[in-house]
Parts: sequence; C-alpha cells; structure tokens
Amino acid sequence: MHYSQNEKFDIINLVEKSDLGVLRTLKELKVNKTTFYNWYYRYVNEGYDGLSRNKSKREGSWNKINQADRDKVVEIALEKPELSSRELAWRITDKYSYYISESSVYRILKDNGLISMPSFRVMSASDKFHDQTTAINQMWQTDFTYFKIVGWGWYYLSTILDDYSRYIVTWKLCSTMKAEDVADTIDQALLKTDLSEGVRPLLLSDNGSCYISHELAGYLEDNDMNHVRGRPMHPQTQGKIERWHRSMKNVVKLDQYFSPGQLENKLSQFVHYYNNHRYHESLNNLTPVEVYRGSGEQKLKQRRECKIRTLNQRKIEYRKIV
Repeated sequence: MHYSQNEKFDIINLVEKSDLGVLRTLKELKVNKTTFYNWYYRYVNEGYDGLSRNKSKREGSWNKINQADRDKVVEIALEKPELSSRELAWRITDKYSYYISESSVYRILKDNGLISMPSFRVMSASDKFHDQTTAINQMWQTDFTYFKIVGWGWYYLSTILDDYSRYIVTWKLCSTMKAEDVADTIDQALLKTDLSEGVRPLLLSDNGSCYISHELAGYLEDNDMNHVRGRPMHPQTQGKIERWHRSMKNVVKLDQYFSPGQLENKLSQFVHYYNNHRYHESLNNLTPVEVYRGSGEQKLKQRRECKIRTLNQRKIEYRKIV
C-alpha cells in the first residue's frame, strides 16, 4: 500500500501524540516498523518534503514563499521561542494577516536550525469520553493537582474546565483536598458563568475520596447537578484536564515558590495565557476563550479570507517573474 505525503505526515503525528508505545501504535495502524522509521528519519532530516515519493524537479513554483517572508518567519520565531511551528503559523496568520501553512513554517525553521528532533508522545483515540459535548457548559471536568511550597508544605490546585472549549472556568489553590474545597470551586464557577435557571453542567471527575464523598453528593443534589466519574485507573477519561495539568506544570513548576501568594500569582498569569493566547490544535487552532465566548467562527472566516488573499498575491508575484 502506498501512502501519500500527507498520510505519512499524519501517521508520524499520530505516533508522536500517542500514550501507547511506538510498536503498539504502529500495530494498531497496520504500518510496518521499518517503513515507519524510514519515513521518520527522512522527516527528521528533511522535514515535510522528505515524505514525498518523487521530489519535484521544477526550479520554482507560484506558491513559493519569497526570501523576505521566510526571513520574517525566522524573526518572529526568535521573538517567540516558546511557540511550536503550528502555533507560530497561526500567530502569523492572525496577527500579520499573512497565511502560511504549518508545514511551511516547520520547513523554514528546520532550514535555519530552529527545530530539534521531535520527541515521541502519545494519546489513543479510543481513550476519549464516549459522549462528546456539543456546546459550552454542557459538562465541566474537575480535578486536583499538587505543588510543594517551600516552608509551607503541599498545596492543591482545584480546577473547573469546560469540556467543550477547554476554557478554565475557575480555579482555587487549597490547603486540603476535601469535598468542601470542591464545592467552593464549583460555587465560584457557577457565580462566574451566571447560568440560566435550571441549566447545570454535568460534572466529570475521577474517583478521589473527595469526589465520592457523601458531602459532595449532597452538595451536588442541592444544586441540581449530575455527576459522573471516570473508570478507575483510567485517567484518559479526564484527558482534557490532565492535559491542562501537564501544560500548566511544564511552565509553573520551572520556579520555586516560598508562599501561596507567589504560586497564585504565577497560576493566574498562566491561566490568562492558556485561556486567551494558547492555540489548541483540537479547537481548530483557536484559543479556549474564542470558543467559549463564541467568536471562533468569525476568526476561522477571517483566516479563510486571509489564505485566499495570500495565495492570490503569490500568484501575482509569480507571474511578474515568469
């Protein structure tokens, strides 16, 4: 079976994002191990072009990105080293009204030595929650994660995340992980969202002691909220909030904190960035706030128009040369 260039690229991305082992993932995809590694090494050394079966011998193309624009991509990448090639492509499209594909940004950065070898990461499609949400505030995911504050001990972050938009509705730094801490976090979320009477999100959590307690069950009953819990020993069911924890800790845990106030300040900064500035691949590269507030469709329309303008301009420039 022959795979197209784009199919090879998709398979590499799928393997990289999988929580399963490489061999197990390839077995599920029915892709030969040797074949995959041949693709992968060509991808690492040559980028997206290395996945092509037959390299083009043409000297030029109407869709070729000129040197000035390539230099601009490198300049922006150096200004924002924390952004991936995917995030950088959509930042350029949104901020500079110039469409450039993710693969083009990757190739430009690779050519300039700004891309390191990809690392293998994983998540399986079968690990998604079975009943997918279709609108905001249909279901909230909640969980605790922990931090150690020097001289103070362990503190626990309680978060409410909207399942549909991945928007962090609210969060609270707690000294314990009790049902009353969960209830306080939900109270904050309900006040912040100001939902219509009778409208209450479904709550999704794991099976921690605070979530299976009678106290929390009584609180949820009083607030007309239904509660479902993930399968024991299967954190993928709460995959969105687990992914939030990983993204947040990759940044927040780079520093040490000597008071709860210091940690709260850093958490507040990251939540603002996560909600308002971080492009999510699963949200069509929109930010959570754009999906949660309903402005995402307008942004996608602007991107489509920007792409048409940019490609038409490249055609015009190409015709001037030939």
